[in-house]
Amino acid sequence: MERTRAMDSTRAPLDVIAASLRRHRARAGLSLTEVAKRAGVAKSTLSQLESGTGNPSVETLWALAVALDTPFAALLDPPRPKVQIIRAGEGPAIYSDQADYSATLVASSPPNARRDLYRIVASPGPGRKSDPHMPGVVEHVILASGRALVGPQDDPVELNPGDYVAYPGDLPHLFQALEENTSATLVSEHV
Repeated sequence: MERTRAMDSTRAPLDVIAASLRRHRARAGLSLTEVAKRAGVAKSTLSQLESGTGNPSVETLWALAVALDTPFAALLDPPRPKVQIIRAGEGPAIYSDQADYSATLVASSPPNARRDLYRIVASPGPGRKSDPHMPGVVEHVILASGRALVGPQDDPVELNPGDYVAYPGDLPHLFQALEENTSATLVSEHV
């Protein structure tokens, strides 16, 4: 089942992504051309995203985060109130172009902390193959439901509900659901 890629209230708003991309590119002192080149995306794609008219995949946003040397969640997360509740099925979700996989930002790293928290939902298929993230990133996954292969692409481990795995996020890695209704919590730790 192909997911619609349109952003709505339960997905990362395009205006938040656009403002975050502009802010992080300005902070880095880089041109549109340089960021697009570093990320391996077309300059026109980046321009559309910065104007709030693009429709980014998780792969595109990860590449841009790496190119900008910023945590992925920083591109999705608007300022939040002190008390935050995100109900099941809510929150800014980004979908993969490679697999039936979504990552919903639950909590981004606050100042002076270096971790982001995601809710993962995936269906059986080829899985989400992730390119290496920034150096030193460690990912922690606790499987909530279903079964999945998770970890380094060359040696993932099979997880059942309640199982936990940690692995280097700065190496190619995989999340591949083996059953319908597979979900997990992923913590991306930036050391």
